[in-house]
Amino acid sequence: MIYLKTEEEIELIRESSLLVGKTLAEVAKMVEPGVTPLELDHLAEEFIKDHGGVPGFKGYGGFPNTLCTSVNEQVVHGIPSNQPLQNGDIISVDCGVLLNEFYGDVAYTFEVGEVAENVKKLLETTKACLKAGIEAAKAGNRIGDIGFAVQSLAEKEGYGVVRELVGHGLGKNLHESPEVPNYGRRGNGLKLKEGLVLAIEPMINLGKRNVKQADDGWTIITADRLPSAHFEHDVVVRKDGAEVLSTHEFIEEELNKKKNK
Repeated sequence: MIYLKTEEEIELIRESSLLVGKTLAEVAKMVEPGVTPLELDHLAEEFIKDHGGVPGFKGYGGFPNTLCTSVNEQVVHGIPSNQPLQNGDIISVDCGVLLNEFYGDVAYTFEVGEVAENVKKLLETTKACLKAGIEAAKAGNRIGDIGFAVQSLAEKEGYGVVRELVGHGLGKNLHESPEVPNYGRRGNGLKLKEGLVLAIEPMINLGKRNVKQADDGWTIITADRLPSAHFEHDVVVRKDGAEVLSTHEFIEEELNKKKNK
């Protein structure tokens, strides 16, 4: 079932998404060499609860934590560990919040200390892929147009586009129909209508697109063990283009403060 959202529902999803953005900004303050993903997880859980939300991932399908923390070759669904982050790592942090009966779901990939130039470029391109996907999410277009926009940009730069994991509809459930692949053909798939809320989330690999599941039953890693980046926004389809309900602005403000210290 595809659920188109009312304006009231869209505002509630926006509130949930903004709380995720603010939570990830708190995470941004702490990301540095020597910090453990588990410390980031505890911080996020506390912050969400202090602001009246419920961690959206904890217990979802049996997932044990508030954040998915995926380091380097981990693509998504990494379980926060006690392994300290190292200079030169990247860590993708995916966070969900349930607030006022609606979910927000946002991801951001952070640099830890000084990161190699080719990895920085992967992050920049993945962010650009997210922007391209969002620009394709307008009423009258189709799901395949979003995937095509992401895939063509990533592959032009020589990167691999993960196919086994997808974006999704969002609302009273964390994962609603339709699925939103990061690859596709123009003009294919479900026609996008006004009021459809989607979580668009490119997962782009420095190497080949192939992935496998780690022994923990959750973490997805690149088959060639090269780094992977992941950025995600929640958007609503409008007649003239997508409106972004979530934000990375709070995160980037904190990162700029750190850079300028």
